[in-house]
Amino acid sequence: MHFSGNLLILESDAQLRTTLETILSFLGYSCQSGELADCLSYFSSDDESADVCVLGDLGSEAKASELLRDHADTPFIFVSEPEDQAILKASNYMGHLSGKPDYDEIVSLLHFCQSFNTMKTLRRRREGSGNDERYLLKVLRGRGRAITAVRRLIEQVAPTDATVLVLGESGTGKEVVARAIHEISKRRAKPFVPVNCGAIPGELLESELFGHEKGAFTGAFTAHEGRFELAEGGTLFLDEIGDMPLAMQVKLLRVLQERQFSRVGSNKLIKADVRVIAATHQNLEKMVEDGTFRQDLYYRLNVFPINTPPLRERADDIPLLLQSLVQKFGAQEHCTLKFTQSAVETLMQDPWKGNVRELSNLVERLLILHPDEIVDRQDLPPSYRGESLESNPADEREALLDAFSCDDDPDLSDVIAKEAAKHPAPAIAGEADMAGAFAPQLDPNGVSLKDMVADMEKSMIRQALEQSGGVVAKASEILGLRRTTLVEKMKKYGISAQE
Repeated sequence: MHFSGNLLILESDAQLRTTLETILSFLGYSCQSGELADCLSYFSSDDESADVCVLGDLGSEAKASELLRDHADTPFIFVSEPEDQAILKASNYMGHLSGKPDYDEIVSLLHFCQSFNTMKTLRRRREGSGNDERYLLKVLRGRGRAITAVRRLIEQVAPTDATVLVLGESGTGKEVVARAIHEISKRRAKPFVPVNCGAIPGELLESELFGHEKGAFTGAFTAHEGRFELAEGGTLFLDEIGDMPLAMQVKLLRVLQERQFSRVGSNKLIKADVRVIAATHQNLEKMVEDGTFRQDLYYRLNVFPINTPPLRERADDIPLLLQSLVQKFGAQEHCTLKFTQSAVETLMQDPWKGNVRELSNLVERLLILHPDEIVDRQDLPPSYRGESLESNPADEREALLDAFSCDDDPDLSDVIAKEAAKHPAPAIAGEADMAGAFAPQLDPNGVSLKDMVADMEKSMIRQALEQSGGVVAKASEILGLRRTTLVEKMKKYGISAQE
């Protein structure tokens, strides 16, 4: 067993002090010990440098009681049992040694100290993050009616132990909601354990949830704690509950009803003090009608439903979400990003089939393509501008002409004309002549507009690189493109600047 941190030994008996220091140093602590007066100087009220204090004879228990009171955030282990009831009831009194220092006894007491310090860290973290409302505003961004209603439901259900069913499309933040419920509940100091029921094969799910004993099945070489045991006292999040096999649904229902279970290969019952939060993107009511989900389990889970709204129903929150995501990924990439009003308004009109997860992926991509730049509407991927190569060929042709504008480059104009000549055919009825630009013509047998556009792009990029001597920045100026856009197209088509 290995521990770490600073440990203070207050003991006047030099031999006992040396023994304790030897054992505790071996366990990993950095020990401070010596004469009593010198040791106390390490223990100032302004800068508590001790993670654990081992307390011996101070002359009177009044001094010991005062020390525990003045340093309430430090766990204390006493060398002998105190008689003062105030000390025994103190929250930072971890216990005492029963006699001659014993390795196992010391390790057990140090575990209590470790738990005390963990709880202290969690408490400080919660105090630093403000109240529950501020926490929810931070993790569930937005001021719209839909997300405000979700925050309100979380605040109402979190203090209880009610089972919660989070419903919503993929990417709407169902796990974020589950974690928020846990973090502002009375179980927040205990574990939050997520399980994706759809990612674990049905034959392994029972062992994963309830654990197994050694030799319970082939390959079970050691005993294994299940997720219910790991989440003891805390919250178990069952994601994609709709993918759980029917056989496992029966066993889960029994645990929810009886609040106890047994490991695979064992008859010993284990009590389960666990709050269950389930989530799914599927329609469980429809699954109940189809016989693929148990009705009794559905009603057991659906005690307090929370519907996470899709992003298209909370478009007004997109500016705030963009700001939050840029801060998050910008810190990772050491850069930032700004959006013009036109770009933001365009994104607010997107259907967002992938919801917040899709928006997150887009922001991360734009940070890579346009670091420390201002992103305008034309910098967004075509699909987010409502454009498609296949949906509107005329618009795509017009965009291509704009991208490869040759007003300032007569030679490039000639090249485009030559490229157009590769596809001779009668002109499209009603098509006006366009001087100095490529006028697409339709072959009687038909053409692949997508391939034609791709060929045009590759040809123009190669010729621009040749004219610029392989200098990508100059080639981008010739083509009227951003340098980052040209680099992206070169990667797409496998074109090297040195070709």
